[in-house]
Amino acid sequence: MTSGHKTLTAFLTVIGALLIVIVGLCVEWPLWAWPTSAAVLAAIAVVAVKAADRRRSPFSQELMLEPDLPIPPLERREQRITDVALPSDTDDYDFIFSATVRWWPAEDAPADAPLVNAGSLAIDAVLNRAREITARKSPGRSTLAQYQLNGELGTMLPDPTGRVFAMAENVLLTLSDQDQERLAKLSAVRKDEAVWEHERKYEQSRRAYLGGDVLRNTGSAVVWWLAKNDDKVDKTVADLGLLAQLSSAANNQDVPERFRHLVPHPVPEWGEPVTGQSEEYEAAGEDYMEFPDGTSGDTPGDPSAADRFDEMLNAMGFDEDDPRRSLFAQRVARAADAADQHGTAEEIRQRFDAPRTPDDGAGPSFGPPDEPPIL
Repeated sequence: MTSGHKTLTAFLTVIGALLIVIVGLCVEWPLWAWPTSAAVLAAIAVVAVKAADRRRSPFSQELMLEPDLPIPPLERREQRITDVALPSDTDDYDFIFSATVRWWPAEDAPADAPLVNAGSLAIDAVLNRAREITARKSPGRSTLAQYQLNGELGTMLPDPTGRVFAMAENVLLTLSDQDQERLAKLSAVRKDEAVWEHERKYEQSRRAYLGGDVLRNTGSAVVWWLAKNDDKVDKTVADLGLLAQLSSAANNQDVPERFRHLVPHPVPEWGEPVTGQSEEYEAAGEDYMEFPDGTSGDTPGDPSAADRFDEMLNAMGFDEDDPRRSLFAQRVARAADAADQHGTAEEIRQRFDAPRTPDDGAGPSFGPPDEPPIL
C-alpha cells in the first residue's frame, strides 16, 4: 500500500470518528454505546487497509521486470532536390529546378514484388512531370512557370510503375545569371529594333506623302501650303515661286514656264552670273561652264545641272552662309562622280566652293571617312 493510500485511510477514519461523536452527543447515547462505536470504526479502518493492499497494479509483474524496448525510427518519406536542369521552349536556355519531393508507398503492390527505392522512384516521377511543363515555357517567364509547377506538382499521383505516390512542394524555378543577362540584352535589342522600324515606316510614310501627294505638282503644293498657313492667301501667293521650285525639284523636273517669272532667283541666261552667288562664281562669267576635261554640262542657252541644283538649294532654304549648303553640295558631287558624271561633279565643286580632298585615287571623297557613299 502506498503512502498516499495510507494517508487517505487515516483521514477517512478521523472523519468517521468525528461523525460518530457528533451523532452520539446529539442523540445522547448511553455509556456502553461509545466503546461499541469505536470498535466498529476501528474494524472498518482495518478492512479498508487490507482491501487497498490487495489491489493489483495495472501492469503485470512479468512486464515490469522487462526493460523498455527502443522505438524504431520513422521512415523519412521526403527528400530535397536542388539545381536540376530542365529544358525550356528555347534551345540552350535551361531552367534550374529545386523542390522537396514527398512520397507514399502504394498499398496494393503485389506481395511477391521486388524491393525498390521508393524515394528514387518518386523523384524520377516528379522530374518527368516537371519536364513536360517546363518544355512549353519561355525562359523569360520563369517566375510564372514556378507558380504553375507548384500547382501541378502539389497532387499525389502514382509513378509509372504504380509502386509509389509522389508530389513536390516548395518548388523553386530560376535561370542562371548569365542567361538572365543574355535575355535582358536580347529584349532591349528587340525593343530598339521595333522603335527603329516604326520610325523608318513613319519616315517612309512622310516621304510618300510629300513626294506623291503634297509635291506632286505646283497646284497640290499650293493647296498644302495654304492649309498649313491657316488660309493666309497673301502669304501663299507670295510663296508661289518657291512652291513651284520645290515641287519641280521633288519631281526632278524644270520649273513650268508659267511659274518661272515668280521664281525668286530666275534662271540666268547663258554666261550671266547668278545674283547672290559667291564672288568667284560672279567673276567667272561664261567660263564657269568650262571644265578641266574641256567638256561642258549643257548647250549654250540652256540651264546647266549646277544652275538647277542652285535653284533647289534656294528652294530648300539653304542660304549662302548655311554650312549645310556646302556639305550637301559635296555629297551631290560625290554622287555625280559615282554615276560617271564627272563634268557635273566638277562644276558643282567649283561653283559651290566644295574643296576636293584626296583619297585612294578612286575619285573625290567628302564627309566623314566612315560615311557610306551616296549612290
